[in-house]
Amino acid sequence: MDARATTTTPPVGRRERNKQRVRERLYMAAVELFVEKGYDQTSIDEIAERADVARGTFFNYFQRKEDIIGAWGERRRAALVTGLEESGAFTPGSIARLQQCMAVLVRINQEEPRLTTAMLTAWVKAGRPILEEPYVAEVFASIVDSGMVQGELNPGMSPIGVGNVLRDVYLGALYRWASQSPNTTPLAEELQQILQLLLDGMTAPKTP
Repeated sequence: MDARATTTTPPVGRRERNKQRVRERLYMAAVELFVEKGYDQTSIDEIAERADVARGTFFNYFQRKEDIIGAWGERRRAALVTGLEESGAFTPGSIARLQQCMAVLVRINQEEPRLTTAMLTAWVKAGRPILEEPYVAEVFASIVDSGMVQGELNPGMSPIGVGNVLRDVYLGALYRWASQSPNTTPLAEELQQILQLLLDGMTAPKTP
């Protein structure tokens, strides 16, 4: 038997668990303060105080305040992957997968609307739209590429180009939704309408 087949991941030690707990306390303290006071008005001292740690401890886990935004983004990416896997979005049918991907993104944002609004505001102020890793665009592009191979979508397109367009219209709709107080415009409806409009031009013509 291959020894690698029996290899298991070693359990996380007490020290590592403690580090994870402190990091989580700092993250939660920061996002709570961003919601309550705003990103600009929240200091690292206030984050450390709410997390009940020394100010210097903050820098053991985050180099800058804006690194909290990066941690928020990482959680959203993980939630997108989990949501797609749970919904079966990677089963055959690229059009249905694009629709499901939009639905998962809507759910992620609507689960905590105040946090989404506060963190998007922080994200913009920190210049993140310019530096953003194109993760969502890559997810869209992967689905589009699959649809082109299967003959569902126009084969003359650039998958990453389409992925970038879908990412851009998603972010535009999300910013409009987040800028309202309360969030009254149905985000799901707008995104699905935009997606359908784009799909009308992306779908491969029917062969006679």
